[in-house]
Amino acid sequence: MLPKPPPREQSVGFLYIPPYRIVGTSVAGEATAIQIPELDLCFDMGACPRPMLASKFVAVSHGHMDHIGGLAYYCSQRAFQGMGPGTIVCPKAIAPAIEKMMAGYVDLENQKTPYNLVPLEPEQTVEIKNNIVLKAFPVEHTVPTSGYAVIERRSKLKPELVGLPQEKLMELRDRGEEITRVLEIPLVAYIMDTSPGAAMLREDVRKAQIIIAECTFFEPDHKDRAKTGAHLHADDVVEWLRVLECQKLVLTHISRRTNLGVARKQLQQALGRAKADKVEFLMDFKTNKERYERQQMDAGEHPTQTGVPPRRDSRPDVRGPREQRPARS
Repeated sequence: MLPKPPPREQSVGFLYIPPYRIVGTSVAGEATAIQIPELDLCFDMGACPRPMLASKFVAVSHGHMDHIGGLAYYCSQRAFQGMGPGTIVCPKAIAPAIEKMMAGYVDLENQKTPYNLVPLEPEQTVEIKNNIVLKAFPVEHTVPTSGYAVIERRSKLKPELVGLPQEKLMELRDRGEEITRVLEIPLVAYIMDTSPGAAMLREDVRKAQIIIAECTFFEPDHKDRAKTGAHLHADDVVEWLRVLECQKLVLTHISRRTNLGVARKQLQQALGRAKADKVEFLMDFKTNKERYERQQMDAGEHPTQTGVPPRRDSRPDVRGPREQRPARS
């Protein structure tokens, strides 16, 4: 009798929540790596699916292996493919350990992989696109951990000056008076591996257009396990949804033991359909494929067979020009 072939490699999850694509993999204890191509940003890198090489920034939540296991490979492959150094954003507390990890690969490979490291203290920011910053904030886990908010900064005329003639505004500006104010618009919030806490009620989390969050446990008798591991339980998410103003809450980091269909019904029963419809499961491939096909039909397009959208941005091919690749032994 012939042996069975190996199981097929699991596809990456995909959701289109205009104007962003959410791409990645996230299974509790195995690997979490989530990409938003439009922001040139990944959250965590427990594995490195090929599409993620195209994003320049990786925001690391914490140092557990299922969240950083693919980090060195990501940096190495970006260099190998001629795509430039990757930029790792991380909690300041774990920056020295990341540097040591990357230094270990220098000894193993006998070559140095270029990368940029940006340690952030809570409430510090780094610009990832013009007028768009990534802000770190602390969350409660078993090791030093950061959540992140992606914030757009928009300059607006001060309310008391609205309606003034252009000449008057120019006069005020020439006198050195500030005529504008900066509005901070939360676009995306990312909370991974955390106990319920104050971070979940921050304004830049509650009001983010999209929230990407863990929900590791759904079983009623696993609340103690959630508390011990400093993770969220579905009951925590139910309470949280009552105060959220987001367009969508994308749940990730769910255990393999959880049936996603049952989990969805569980939320509907607890919240009602209207609030439960705010929730999407990144790794629910069948439901997400059907959802995207409906989006295609609503847009007057013919559904793709795979449910994965065609690339419409100007990102370089992830392989890069062959002649730019450094030699490897």
